[in-house]
Amino acid sequence: MIPVLKPGDEVLVDPRAYRRALPRPGDIVVARHPYRTDAHVVKRVSSVSENGECALRGDNASESTDSRSFGHVSAGHILGRVTGRFA
Repeated sequence: MIPVLKPGDEVLVDPRAYRRALPRPGDIVVARHPYRTDAHVVKRVSSVSENGECALRGDNASESTDSRSFGHVSAGHILGRVTGRFA
């Protein structure tokens, strides 16, 4: 997520942000990795389909592992919206 977030940055996450609504394009979210149960990803939502599938993209496209490699994730994989970071 460079330049917005850098390796080692700690983020503040709102886990209730999507209880009643779907993520919106542009939101930065924390999501469970679709294939690695031990990993979470921090990505920007690039699109949301009508059935709740989210395309996630890293801001540093040339270095990011995101929906271009692991596909769309269900809204249920989204753990929360990033609301801030600690410097």
